[in-house]
Amino acid sequence: MTKDDTSPSDDDALATHVDFSAAVGLLTRLPIRLDTDAAVRRGARSAWAWPLVGVIPAGLGALVGFTALGFGLPALWAALVALVAQAMITGAMHEDGLADTADGLWGGVTQARRLEIMKDSRIGAYGVIALVLSLGLRAASLAVILSSDGAFWALLVVGIVSRTPMVVLMFALPNARNTGLSQSVGRVSQNTLLLAVGCTLLTALVLTPYAIIALFFWVGLSMVILAVIARQKIGGQTGDILGASQQVAEIAALAVFAALFS
Repeated sequence: MTKDDTSPSDDDALATHVDFSAAVGLLTRLPIRLDTDAAVRRGARSAWAWPLVGVIPAGLGALVGFTALGFGLPALWAALVALVAQAMITGAMHEDGLADTADGLWGGVTQARRLEIMKDSRIGAYGVIALVLSLGLRAASLAVILSSDGAFWALLVVGIVSRTPMVVLMFALPNARNTGLSQSVGRVSQNTLLLAVGCTLLTALVLTPYAIIALFFWVGLSMVILAVIARQKIGGQTGDILGASQQVAEIAALAVFAALFS
């Protein structure tokens, strides 16, 4: 075989490596070596790996939370420390998307004005309220989960499941503007969507089969509600909407496990 010869299996392995590396580079602040040209060529085809990247902030955040509990901190403090660790790993990009989404969708009267507000880096009252509610709800659920048996696997599933709506919304909704991160990545194909959902479903079935029905019902419902609102108010999705979908889905998933473990 010459140096330029590449078997299909080699191509698949290379694509998988590029996709996962691109997903890690996009959704976290971790320093990784990335073939930028290959990642750009793959574009939205790498979105199938977004849910899998969720194991990184979820797993590391869980370990930080367990360590805090081990040092004698109350469960709520441990939960807050775990959320801080997750925000540091992701660069709080999903929280930023949630704040911009809340400001834009409820702070503007017209579609153009809403998109303008969402693009503004400043945060308004709606954004602050959304962040406070998100942190409070997630911390309350985490405080219950961290002290329970099976917490680590549950939190890994939350990290995966909560990032799946981003892929679904990129497939289901048109881009609301002609610029931005979501536009540059491109539209998700049906095959990419099915692979992302399949990976999520398989992982949840293996790690937390007892929660699968409630998990997908409440996460799916939260995603549909956000999608309908976004479609009505701005005509589709943006990078901020995708970030907000992760936060809303994470709140729903954590609430499911908190209810099951309480």
